[in-house]
Amino acid sequence: MNCKATIRAIVILFALSLSAMAQTITGKVVYVTDGDRLTMLDGHSRQHKVRLDGIDAPESAQAYGDKAKKSLSDMVLGRTVTVTRSKVDRDGWTIGKVTLSGRDINLEQIRRGYAWFYRAHAKEMSTSDATAYEQAEAIAREKQSGLWAGPEPIAPWDIRAAQRSAETGLEAAQIVGDRSSKIYYAPNCPDYSKVSEANRETFESEASAVAAGYRKAKNCPL
Repeated sequence: MNCKATIRAIVILFALSLSAMAQTITGKVVYVTDGDRLTMLDGHSRQHKVRLDGIDAPESAQAYGDKAKKSLSDMVLGRTVTVTRSKVDRDGWTIGKVTLSGRDINLEQIRRGYAWFYRAHAKEMSTSDATAYEQAEAIAREKQSGLWAGPEPIAPWDIRAAQRSAETGLEAAQIVGDRSSKIYYAPNCPDYSKVSEANRETFESEASAVAAGYRKAKNCPL
């Protein structure tokens, strides 16, 4: 194969990969798992499990978890939606934007106050979507919509991190909480040793701290 043919083949493969990444799937929503996951059947009765891209809804056991699920169900269950796929995760879930008659359902969940903008995926999103999602969360916070109506909610990614730590058997004395701020620190957190004795509380695990209403310090390593 000569140089020109090789370049042409590379260009074709690249175009095909982009096409696959931008694949759209249209189908009927037959089940809603929670506030950011659903199952749909396409026109060939093939099942697709979909995770809404760019958002993270409360876990089922969290406050507002049921309401977040109901919000998504009310919008899409039994309806025909289009999913613009961004990728497929290691568990086989399609990650993408769900639209219904041109309406961005992912964005709507944030607007209603039933999901966070999942900033960890911001770099994988279009600039316009990332900006819209971030602004929608700020407005929902200001209006105290949905989960923002109560005390500062705990982000689901903090819940998952705490659960992972619990599974690895993190010891009680290693987790320190500040009663005044309701923030907790692990040993690798920069401010771990700065919590005063008067405000200090220790936990068996990060999961225990989260269950007690504490949030992990933002400057702690992931």
